[in-house]
Amino acid sequence: CLPFPHKPQYNGGIIKNPELNFGLRAWSAFGNAKVEHRVSNGNKFIVAHSRNDSHDSISQNIYLNKDKLYTFSAWVQVSEGKIPVKAAFKTISGFKHAGAVIAESNCWSMIKGGLTVDESGPAELYFESKNTSVEIWVDSISLQPFTTEEWRSHHEQSIEEKHKRKVRIHVMDKQDKPVANATISIVQKKLSFPFGSATNKNILTNAAYQNWFTSRFTVTTFEDEMKWYTTEPSQGREDYSAADAMLNFARQHGISVRGHNVLWDDPRYQPSWVPSLSASQLSKAVANRIMSIMKRYKGQVIGWDVVNENLHFSFFESKLGSQASANAYKTAKYMDPSTTLFLNEYNTIEDSRDWATSPTAYAKKVRYIQSLGGGNLGIGLESHFNVPDLPYMRSAIDTLGALGLPMWLTEVDVQSGPNQKAMYLEQVLREAHAHPKINGIVMWTAWKPEGCYRMCLTDNNFRNLPTGDVVDKLLKEWGGGRQELSGMTSPNGTLEASLFHGDYQVTVTQPGANNSYVVQSLE
Repeated sequence: CLPFPHKPQYNGGIIKNPELNFGLRAWSAFGNAKVEHRVSNGNKFIVAHSRNDSHDSISQNIYLNKDKLYTFSAWVQVSEGKIPVKAAFKTISGFKHAGAVIAESNCWSMIKGGLTVDESGPAELYFESKNTSVEIWVDSISLQPFTTEEWRSHHEQSIEEKHKRKVRIHVMDKQDKPVANATISIVQKKLSFPFGSATNKNILTNAAYQNWFTSRFTVTTFEDEMKWYTTEPSQGREDYSAADAMLNFARQHGISVRGHNVLWDDPRYQPSWVPSLSASQLSKAVANRIMSIMKRYKGQVIGWDVVNENLHFSFFESKLGSQASANAYKTAKYMDPSTTLFLNEYNTIEDSRDWATSPTAYAKKVRYIQSLGGGNLGIGLESHFNVPDLPYMRSAIDTLGALGLPMWLTEVDVQSGPNQKAMYLEQVLREAHAHPKINGIVMWTAWKPEGCYRMCLTDNNFRNLPTGDVVDKLLKEWGGGRQELSGMTSPNGTLEASLFHGDYQVTVTQPGANNSYVVQSLE
């Protein structure tokens, strides 16, 4: 929250009079609000006051094109308190939320968001807050359209900076002289960027499932096998046999494992014996649970989802007090201080309408846990999409990225028609992979003969569905499908290439020679 707003991004884009330098030109009231132009310490802005409904605010008429992707930003302030404020667009096909922030008095907060629309046509930008007693102040508004080609170009640029490195290979003979026209073959052995899928115990007994999975992925999450209701179905009777076996399988195949989950704040997913416990009994049971699973698997997982979905739900808070989640993270930090401890939530990047898990609300929860001693945190974004809104997704990740914490997409899937599902999955995976703040991706696509949670990658014979074809295409593109490059050295004995981060085997064949030799692997 800053004393003055920044300049509008992209000089305001298609917004007219974005800095309010020309009074109320192009701006009007939305609903029954009264609007006025104000100046404070040389800063000009627009104010909506005398509000009776949540949507009473300021407005500007614009035209939105369905073939464009729009990034949105604005700086807002309220006359008193700390109040959620949303930006929205009234379009010909309905209302689209573009972003939200907790606005404060006496300083400016940035709403950062974005949107796409289903059909082209006129629209109205407006702001809303359920607290009608406050004035909404707005300044430095921006709405910038991008074509699909421009959006994709940004992906490519980001990937070059984040995931690839230029490599120069020198070939010298025994006399340290450059060898020209030597043939060099570069084969990637392992993708550096963590990309994987959830699994379940079916993989332990199905060779086809094993072969399909291990030939593609480097990381997994167990669908149910580590959850409390699985490992302690009756109090005091722990059974980690399935999780143990799956962890051994993953280790044998060089696959990393995310620990999911220690606790789940949703009351529907507690072990059957837990809800009837008294507060003191529950407190002891929670401590035992954290210590039991984290002691058992310490050093064997790359991250822990400590309290799953604790922005949407509050089972433990309702029983143990408002600090229940923070206390769980403190205990987890004590048990496994070197492993990242994730929050894990849905709708943060999927749905701009869900205030409970907006990027601002998520960041507030992170800071709260940190303030009470819960450290080494990470950001888990479940990513259960219907129709992805890529500009909003990108802006939400940008906002959370400012926290400087590890960030993963943890349960990616798409629920839509079969013809659209693969297309939307590809959009989401490309957006996440290209974003410099995303450190790994896991899809929620564990195979079961009766069907997957929301999305499968294969049929029951492990032949790819269209979604599986998307995964294979991206793996090949990202270097995870045994990327192979070849070329010849220049007159000075060098070959340059731009390679994805990962492990490579380099084979050199000298001109006129019948044999080749493998040089030390690149990493």
